[in-house]
Formats: sequence, structure tokens, C-alpha cells
Amino acid sequence: MYLRPLDPVADGPALHVIFGDPQCCLWLPDPAFPDVDTTIAKLKLWTDGVEETSWVIAQSPDGPALGRISFYNIGRDKDVWEAACMVSPQARGQNYAARALSVAIKHLFSTTTARRIYADIDPDNHASMKTFEKLGFTQEGVLRGEWETHIGIRDSVIYGLLRTDLEPDIAPEPTMIGRVR
Repeated sequence: MYLRPLDPVADGPALHVIFGDPQCCLWLPDPAFPDVDTTIAKLKLWTDGVEETSWVIAQSPDGPALGRISFYNIGRDKDVWEAACMVSPQARGQNYAARALSVAIKHLFSTTTARRIYADIDPDNHASMKTFEKLGFTQEGVLRGEWETHIGIRDSVIYGLLRTDLEPDIAPEPTMIGRVR
């Protein structure tokens, strides 16, 4: 498995498998995107605006995207980052999300002044909760009625990981364009 920087135009068609799938987008604020062009436009918007770090999970350095990892810092504190991860249905069950997030977390902590990374997860998204728990994230609380989404008003379960917490040991030292074991 490889982790490399996301290219919205090149990776958009492969990532549309995720972002165009209503089941994959069930827990997102917006519904699935109707076409590849919309997926590419949204990826461009995210990577040019909100997301400071965004990667593709692939089986080879130039292979098609199987998933996406991103970190962004949009709050009032530059040392607190939010993590997000999505994996295509055909790549699920192979530990890609946890392995890729582990590398990305180590990279973020080693290249920034980040002191905290958190994940905002829908309470019914059990697979995502398990992934973040596997990486050492602690459930910190529930924000009731936090999101107005395409499926209604939803709660948020907040998971956090501090720089001082035990580091996840699922992957080797970070290599952003390289093989992740």
C-alpha cells in the first residue's frame, strides 16, 4: 500500500467510486456527488482551500486511488487538526485506513506543531470509530444535534489523540510517497 499526495484531476475518477456512492456518503453532511466532474470540483475546492494535507491510498505509487486521508486546521487553534478518512468499498477490510492514518498522523506530528488531532464521527459509523480507537484515539464526548445533514440532524462522537499520547504503531516511519506496510 502507498500513500501519496492527492491530485484532484488525476484521482477524481477513482475517488468518485467513494464520493458518488450514497452508502459511502451516508455519514457526510452532503449526499453523494452526481458525477465525476462534481467530485473533481469538490476535491479541488477542498485541497485548494480547507485541507492543508490530503493523500491518496493506493496499491502502487501511480495506481488508482483506493481511499483518501486528509487533515485540516480550520479552528481557532493552529495546533489542533481534524482527521478524515474514506476507503472505497472494494478496499475495505484490508486495514488500509488504519495503516494510512498511522503514517499520516506520525507525519503530521513530526512536521508541524500539532498537539492534538481529532475525528468527528457519526455515532452510527461504527467502522470509523473502530479505526480511530485502533490508533489510540480516545472517545472524548458526544455533541448532540451537531450536524444538519442530508439524512437529518445528527450527533457527533468526538475522538482525540494528543501528541503526548502513545503513538500508534501500525505502520513504519512516515513516507508520503512510498510503501506503507
